Amino acid sequence: MPKGLKSSSSPIQVSASFIETGANTFSQLRVDLQLNPLDNEVFVVQAIDINCSSPDLNANLASSTSGSVSTTARTTVGSIGDSNVLGVALLNIRNDGVSAVSFSQMSPETPTASNLDYIGIIATNDFFIQVEGFNNLIAKAAQVRVYGYRATADASVYAALVQSEVLSS
Repeated sequence: MPKGLKSSSSPIQVSASFIETGANTFSQLRVDLQLNPLDNEVFVVQAIDINCSSPDLNANLASSTSGSVSTTARTTVGSIGDSNVLGVALLNIRNDGVSAVSFSQMSPETPTASNLDYIGIIATNDFFIQVEGFNNLIAKAAQVRVYGYRATADASVYAALVQSEVLSS
């Protein structure tokens, strides 16, 4: 349990799924956690699982589908180098017209983070899922499951968490 927090729920799984608004178009979904800010309630994220649609295999074109989960709204799919991003998935097909090879990158790579109590804390009322395809013929989807629990924080910890989250966008 992170310092300054007291668990207020059993483990919770929050799932969401959505599709790009059009092929190769950055799209974002807001997921409401229904936290109670009057009680300084936060969501402690223990693990994330992100699945994206497979990219299309196109002659002579590399293609990809990428997705991310962030604590604040974004204008691009994030990377693990961004402070407001909790997890990322990237599926690629490299194609030179003669042969094609697929690659996948995910972070975190498993739904349970080993040796970590948590991977992030969401202090505002929601989190965001992003998806974007590249060189695909049809719109791609992202499915996400976030594992965690609700907790309450004392006033100073809550204020610091909210400020840190808002400033990370």
